[in-house]
Amino acid sequence: MASTPPRAPDDRAEGKPGRSEIRSAARGVVERASHDLVALSHAIWDHPELAFEEVQASARCSEVLDRAGFRVNQGVADLPTSFVAEYGSGPLVVGICSELDALPDVGHACGHNIIAASGVGAGLALARIADDLGITVRVFGTPAEEAGGGKILMAERGAFDGTHLAMMVHPANEESDACDVLASNGCTYKMHGRTSHASSDPHKGINAADALTIAQVAVGLLRQHLEPGCQVHGIVTKGGAAANIVPGYAEASFMMRAPTIERLLALEPRIHRCFEAGALAAGARLEYEVEPTRFSEFRNDEALVGWYRANAEALGREFPANPNGGGSTDMANLSLLMPVIHPMLALDCGPWVNHQPEFAACCRNADADKTLLDGAIGLAWTAIDAALDDAARVRFLAADTAYGHRARYPWTAP
Repeated sequence: MASTPPRAPDDRAEGKPGRSEIRSAARGVVERASHDLVALSHAIWDHPELAFEEVQASARCSEVLDRAGFRVNQGVADLPTSFVAEYGSGPLVVGICSELDALPDVGHACGHNIIAASGVGAGLALARIADDLGITVRVFGTPAEEAGGGKILMAERGAFDGTHLAMMVHPANEESDACDVLASNGCTYKMHGRTSHASSDPHKGINAADALTIAQVAVGLLRQHLEPGCQVHGIVTKGGAAANIVPGYAEASFMMRAPTIERLLALEPRIHRCFEAGALAAGARLEYEVEPTRFSEFRNDEALVGWYRANAEALGREFPANPNGGGSTDMANLSLLMPVIHPMLALDCGPWVNHQPEFAACCRNADADKTLLDGAIGLAWTAIDAALDDAARVRFLAADTAYGHRARYPWTAP
């Protein structure tokens, strides 16, 4: 777990602050900026934008950071709604991720408005103490976490090169210091049949919707034989135009998940075969499109996790004995490149969980506002611990975080 933090440096004679003063300064920045950070969170929540369309969210975050003196570069990695905002010139480069996108129909039901504002708040706090810590802070505006893998694209295109560690927080229904997620990928299956009159000439048609039905039955039967931790789930997105027309075209969107990306690669062809069987049985023609990016499993950095937990507890946050896991995130792919944490912040949301409309409502209230401020302070304090621990600092600086050796990271589907 986390190494023991060093004692506060006794360098007051040189005019340098000690650890407690640095922590107080960071907290003070967040508290003084609380009105603006809450307003940022609310504005993003009020105007949910889907993957790669986060124009307002990206602009609002960039504006706050620009006013604070950050060097803001928008549209990095050829992604118009991404940004990297940098402050300081120290050798240790600390990355803070602010996710921007919302979900279809349910808006910010995963609390990315809180994530974005917490990330900006942590960046503001670290900028105030960057010289004292010998760090450069980078706030990354990362689009398309829910669909598209914005962080993966940014990493592949060099946006995270030279960053030594990365952190973010995420709201949930319960607190967790470590991230426990599955590798995942998506696929669109397209069945091509032949339309016909459903009453007078059904025998002249090839029912593409039937082909999907057979495939879904095959998937359901396969589930009992999947390895532990493997999952598959999906929806029919197009099933026909009218009840009196044999559907000549049908389409489904499915996701596959597994404990590791290697096991995901083994799972994918088994699911494909279920749809091939549906097409064969119905006489349809199948084509499918695999999502261009895969989300990997997560590797938590134990030292960062330990520091974060201690800091969160110092803020009054409580952790359950056995937190739930699940879901997937493109932050996991960064964890294969550099030390990363992705702790979960519990909201007072009763029985509701992420991706429910009721959870979205819980991401814009007084409890959510306090939670985003706790997240900003917790991240800033964790960065302070990382910068002041001599052994950890050496480890972080020694890491080669440039994206490379493509074969080692099979993120992009063939």
